[in-house]
Amino acid sequence: MATTTEAQSNNEIEKSVFDLGAFVGDLGSIEDDAASDDISLEGLEQELEECRNDDVVTNILSKGTKLRDHTKGVENNLRQVELDSIQDYIKESDNLVSLHEQIRDCDIILSQMETLLSGFQGEIGSISSDIKILQEKSMDMGLKLKNRKAAESKLAKFVEDIIVPPRMVDIIVDGEVNEEYFRTLEILSKKLKFVEADQLIKGSKALKDVQPELEKLRQKAVTKVFDFIVQKLYALRKPKTNIQILQQSVLLKNKYVISFLKEHAKEVYIEVRAAYVDTMNKVLSAHFRAYIQALEKLQLDIATSSDLIGVETTRSTGLFSTARGPLKNKSAVFALGERINILKDMDQPALIPHIAEAGSQKYPYEVLFRSLHKLLMDTATSEYLFCDDFFGEESIFYEIFAGPFAVVDEHFNSILPNCYDAIGLMLMIRIIHQHQLIMSRRRIPCLDSYLDKVNIALWPRFKMVFDLHLSSLRNANVKTLWEDDVHPHYVMRRYAEFTASLIHLNVEYGDGQLELNMERLRMAIDDLLMKLAKTFPKPKPQIVFLINNYDMTIAVLKEAGSEGGKIQLHFEELLKSNTSMFVEELLLEHFSDLIKFVKSRASEEPGSSTEKPITVAEVETIVKDFASRWKAAIELMHKDVITSFSNFLCGMEILRAALTQLLLYYTRLSDTIKKIVGGSALNKDLVSISSIMYEIRKYSRTF
Repeated sequence: MATTTEAQSNNEIEKSVFDLGAFVGDLGSIEDDAASDDISLEGLEQELEECRNDDVVTNILSKGTKLRDHTKGVENNLRQVELDSIQDYIKESDNLVSLHEQIRDCDIILSQMETLLSGFQGEIGSISSDIKILQEKSMDMGLKLKNRKAAESKLAKFVEDIIVPPRMVDIIVDGEVNEEYFRTLEILSKKLKFVEADQLIKGSKALKDVQPELEKLRQKAVTKVFDFIVQKLYALRKPKTNIQILQQSVLLKNKYVISFLKEHAKEVYIEVRAAYVDTMNKVLSAHFRAYIQALEKLQLDIATSSDLIGVETTRSTGLFSTARGPLKNKSAVFALGERINILKDMDQPALIPHIAEAGSQKYPYEVLFRSLHKLLMDTATSEYLFCDDFFGEESIFYEIFAGPFAVVDEHFNSILPNCYDAIGLMLMIRIIHQHQLIMSRRRIPCLDSYLDKVNIALWPRFKMVFDLHLSSLRNANVKTLWEDDVHPHYVMRRYAEFTASLIHLNVEYGDGQLELNMERLRMAIDDLLMKLAKTFPKPKPQIVFLINNYDMTIAVLKEAGSEGGKIQLHFEELLKSNTSMFVEELLLEHFSDLIKFVKSRASEEPGSSTEKPITVAEVETIVKDFASRWKAAIELMHKDVITSFSNFLCGMEILRAALTQLLLYYTRLSDTIKKIVGGSALNKDLVSISSIMYEIRKYSRTF
């Protein structure tokens, strides 16, 4: 068998060699055909250009070999290589036969494996079908399980929500009202809500069995918690009870009782709510009424309807005289003084009346006003927050405080019509403003309308009292007010203190209406002061009177602060103009000839033809008179200023101004004499400018 196979292989190889030779012979015929065909030279130059850089082509061309010869050589080489390859193939024929057999064996094995895998594929398809069936069954079972769990959960919740445990019944019926009782109330509340919320549950047979028991428990719980909470509310009525502590430590801890009643016994809740409102209304009303009565004992009366700026009063003689008559507390009626401190003590606790009364202390009404409203704010804040937390209602606050508001209003309405203290009224207006800011910072709106109402009541009263002061100036009796005294008038001092107080109270508020009213008051005092000044028979005391009053007013305004504004500027201008007038009057009194000459003749030229020339004789008398008594005259001026002006510094300023003006007049006189023909004869009588300057400096050193 093997021998036969080898013979067949050798025959195939020999046949192959023969065929290959024939193929090689065919190549020769192809060459001859190519030689006999016409050769196209189209594109030759381009191909030569492309092969220009080829090393092989360059080498062939450099040797001068013909292309046909070179081509034949290449073809011979290729034929030889081909023959060599055929011989190599013949040598490897045994290996190729072996490879062929191995490939055939592999095909057989692969065919068997294909048959086996096809069987596996069929079995796997069957298994996949089984798995799909199992998956569908699993999903169906999972869905059933999910539905059963959901049903079990709902059923368990239903049973849990509707069942009434014996322990819960025992606690509701017989238990004490404590934290455990409140927790049980919450459970009962949930069960009551449960049976009322779902319409489907109302048709269940279980509910029909349980609902009567739940209703009995509800009624029992309502009765017990009602008695419990009412007992706690009655504790608020006991005397000396600290209401806020009781609310925070007792009532708020039991606030679930209110929630339970509100949800499950509305009518009982309304009854509890009404009981609390009635209790707190009466308790707080009584507390505020007692507090107001205690405060009234501490009130210091400041002003009456007669305590006005322009009302005359009996004065004793002297610079620092005291007033008698209607002004009970003169310093406090018009001057702000330490009363301003009330605005700095807004956060201080309310007054404790019995402590103040034990110390025999009395206070202006604005102090009591602040204390009362401080207590009102703190009480209202606490009650508002408690009502919101305990009842969940803000409106209940206004029902509770209807009584306290009425008590405070009654007191305030009795005080306000009899209040003639303008400074106190303005302080109360500022106190209300500060209280509004405090409540705004607390974010408690419960007193907004009340504080607005008080503010609205205070402003008209202040305007009325202010107009009384204004009318007292406009209608003042000059004859009864006038006194033969050039020192500051007490009416002007009242005005200065009153104005300074209002300016100080308006600094941070910039109330334009108040500024207009103060301007009206300023115009009225100007008119009255001019009338009083004209009562003096001579111009000089009139001017001195005005200067003293203007200087005093400016000093008072400056003491109140740097906010005098245009009112202070107005009086400074008046002081300046009247000072200039007084200086002229004072110099005319002692150096009238000198001043008249300087004003009338000193500006003329000595050789002027329009007027009579100035002669030595005309000025000689003036020069000698001045030289003989100028020092004595200055001393008299000094004494006059000292006695005329209340303010020493103001007097010295006026004296210095007078001496400076005198120096100017005398300098002009000296300059005129130098221009007169023969004026040098008067040089011996002229006082040197340096001497006058020395005297001026001497008096300047006195202040």
